[in-house]
Amino acid sequence: MQGYRGKALELLKSISAEVGDRIKIEKAERIYEGLLMPRTELGDPEHIVVKLDSGYNLGVKVDKNTKISKIGKGKKPKMGMPPTEFKPDPEKPDITIVGTGGTIASRIDYRTGAVHPAFSTQEIYNAVPELADIANIKTVVASNVLSENMTPELWTKIAETVAEELNKGVDGVVVAHGTDTMGYTSAALSFMLKNLTKPVVLVGSQRSSDRPSSDASLNLIGAVTVARSDLAGVYVVMHGSTEDEFCLIHRGTKVRKCHTSRRDAFQTVNEIPIGEVREGEISLFQEVERRSDGKAKVDSKFEEKVALVKTYPNIQSDIIEDLLDQDYKGIVLEGTGLGHTPKSLYPGIKKAIKEKVPVAMTSQCLWGRVSMRVYSTGRDLIQMGVIPCEDMLPETTYVKLMWVLGRVKNLDKVRELMLDNVAGEISSRSRPDIFLKPILPEG
Repeated sequence: MQGYRGKALELLKSISAEVGDRIKIEKAERIYEGLLMPRTELGDPEHIVVKLDSGYNLGVKVDKNTKISKIGKGKKPKMGMPPTEFKPDPEKPDITIVGTGGTIASRIDYRTGAVHPAFSTQEIYNAVPELADIANIKTVVASNVLSENMTPELWTKIAETVAEELNKGVDGVVVAHGTDTMGYTSAALSFMLKNLTKPVVLVGSQRSSDRPSSDASLNLIGAVTVARSDLAGVYVVMHGSTEDEFCLIHRGTKVRKCHTSRRDAFQTVNEIPIGEVREGEISLFQEVERRSDGKAKVDSKFEEKVALVKTYPNIQSDIIEDLLDQDYKGIVLEGTGLGHTPKSLYPGIKKAIKEKVPVAMTSQCLWGRVSMRVYSTGRDLIQMGVIPCEDMLPETTYVKLMWVLGRVKNLDKVRELMLDNVAGEISSRSRPDIFLKPILPEG
C-alpha cells in the first residue's frame, strides 16, 4: 500500500483497499467519502488521505474507534481529457511554449488523483482547449527541474531555447515555470536576451490542475494572449486577484512572489504593473517597448560565485569572511531599512572591498529605495565602497551582479553597470501610491 504504515496500513489491509478505491471513513459521528490517495514516504502512520468529491485532499487521523469500509473498486486509470485533434490555423499567430519543469498544464489520473506533467502540444490543447482559439501552439522542453533547482546554466539554456524559437519566426514565446523562483529566472532572461523584439512571457500556477481552485488555465490563456500581442520584452503573467477575473502583466525585473499560496501572489514592486489581461483584451498601464523586427541574441556570461546575504541583529563578520575564503566574487546584502547593517559586519565588508569583491546593498523592506546618506550607518557603508542599488529587488540585484561580473571585474565598472538601468530594474523615482496596505476588518 503506497506510503502507508502503522495503524493506517492495518485498517486499509483489513478491507483489502488499494490506492484509487472509493472508501468511507466514519469517525466521531463524521463521515468522509472519497478516493484513497497514496502517501509520501514521509507520511505519518496515523492518517489516511482521501480525495473528496469537491476535488480537495483530506487527511483523516485514525484511532481505535475509526470505522472504514470500501464502497467502490478503483477503475482503470483514465489520463486527462479525451484526445482532440487541433490543426494549425494559418490565420492565427504561432506561439512556442518552453517547458522548464513547472506544472502549468497537467493531466490527472482519476483513479489515484495523482497529477502528472503534461507537455506535448496535444496535451496542452486538451488541458486548455481555449488556446486553440488564440494561437497555434508548439511545445519544446528546455529543462525538467523543480524551480528551486534552477541554476545559471539552466537560465542560459532557457534563454538560448527562447532565442532559437523567436529567430525561427514564431510570434512569441511562453516559458512555463515553477512559481517559487520565477522572479529570478525572469530577471535572468531580462538581462540575457538582447535585441528582444517580441514578447517572452513567464507563467506558472499556484495551484495544480487537480484542484477546483486551480489558476493554471487563466494564467496560461493570459500568457499566450500577451505572447501574441505587439509588446516586446520579458514579462510575467499571473492571476491579478483571488477570483478568475484577470491576469496582471509584470515586468520581468520588478516582480516578486509575495504569498505562499494565494492565486494573486505575484506583485509588481516599486512600480505599477505593465497592464492586465481581461477576457482576452490587454489594457496597458504604462508605456513599454513594442514589437519590431530583428534577431534575438543571448548574452549569457554569469559569475556563479555571488552570494545573497540577509542582514539581521547580531550578524557576525565571519559570514562575509567565510564567503571570501571560499573565493566568492560578489556579495549582495539585504540590508535593513534604507540600506543598513550592524557594525559587527563592517570588518567583513571592508575586507571584501579591499580584496576587490563588490558589495551591493538592497533593502529587505522591498518597497521603497535604498538611501544610504540619511543616517551615519549608511554613510559609513558608502564611504567603504558599498554600492547602493536604488529600488532593485534583492533577487534582481543578485542576478544582475552575477551577470555584470560575467562582463567586468573592475570595481568602478561594476558600480557603473549596477547603477545603469539595463532592463527596467531601476525606477527613476519612488511613487507614493504603489505600496500595498492590508484591508482592515470593520469595527
